[in-house]
Amino acid sequence: MSEPRIQHLTARQRDALAAELAELEGPKRTAMVQAIKTAREHGDLSENFEYHAAKDEQGLLEARIRTLRSRLDHSVLVEESELAPDKVGVGSMVEIEDPNGNRVEGEISSVGGTGAISPDSPLGRALLGHYEGDAVEVDAPRGRWIARIVSIRRP
Repeated sequence: MSEPRIQHLTARQRDALAAELAELEGPKRTAMVQAIKTAREHGDLSENFEYHAAKDEQGLLEARIRTLRSRLDHSVLVEESELAPDKVGVGSMVEIEDPNGNRVEGEISSVGGTGAISPDSPLGRALLGHYEGDAVEVDAPRGRWIARIVSIRRP
């Protein structure tokens, strides 16, 4: 098994992961144990669909818990107060424009979710360390393209 990679997280991003972990380890795990217990009471386990489905869901839940624990255990806290407000870094909200004039906004974040730009992605790597107005070359799987940084802000 390979070594987990270090992830840089802001306090807000770390807290979001910790909150998800607490929800999964608490109420979600308790509900899963109850679902398995209820399904077991239905009789023969070899032909009990509810039991097998609950066990599969439990496996997915436990895998997500392990992933979150690993991410939190191998994260480095980024002090947002030490980041330049006009420079793209972890936690920055960045609006970019592609060569066709299409604009998109996203947060540089290892947490993921809607609008997140992973710092390890081709776009994230290209943006990190640059300033508003800079044009950066993005070496993406579908080819190279230029992204212009329209604005940078802290959430």
